[in-house]
Amino acid sequence: MVQLSAEGAAAPRSRLIILDRDGVINHDSEAFIKTPEEWRPIPGSLDAIARLNHAGFRVVVATNQSGIGRGLFDMATLNAIHEKMHRALAQVGARLDAIFYCPHTADNNCACRKPRPGMLQEIGERYGTDLTGVPCVGDSLRDLQCARAVGAQAMLVLTGKGEKTLREGDFPRETVIYPDLAFAVSALLTED
Repeated sequence: MVQLSAEGAAAPRSRLIILDRDGVINHDSEAFIKTPEEWRPIPGSLDAIARLNHAGFRVVVATNQSGIGRGLFDMATLNAIHEKMHRALAQVGARLDAIFYCPHTADNNCACRKPRPGMLQEIGERYGTDLTGVPCVGDSLRDLQCARAVGAQAMLVLTGKGEKTLREGDFPRETVIYPDLAFAVSALLTED
């Protein structure tokens, strides 16, 4: 599933970056983010996305949203959560080009639920981009495994589930680790 922003559909950009949502852009919850009120940005994350926009990146979100499949919230609620995120981004001069999401539970055995690569492959197809080396920022092992499956550069942030992911190890060897999205973006933009 995908939600394109009006600006994202029209504006050609030069580079692509893929971000997980919960734990990377906003605070995560073991009980899921089920309402717009529960969606709270991680300090610095919205400004980091603005910096990516201004540097010419297409910023795309790839997020598992099994709360839909579990019946915890519906599509109207997910849209309302994303609308709140879009408004918060706009307030700092930032935007997302698209939000790709998987509404399925693990029991559905779908191809789009991370760590399977289907969602990222769809992003690559939609943007006509080879994902080799494309930065892919996440806080969980499944984000990193999904990035590796398509040849993207796995980037672990220590927000959300990131500290736990780091402690447990066993993530792709080439994973780059940052305290949060703001640090990851600073490092990425310094490389340019």
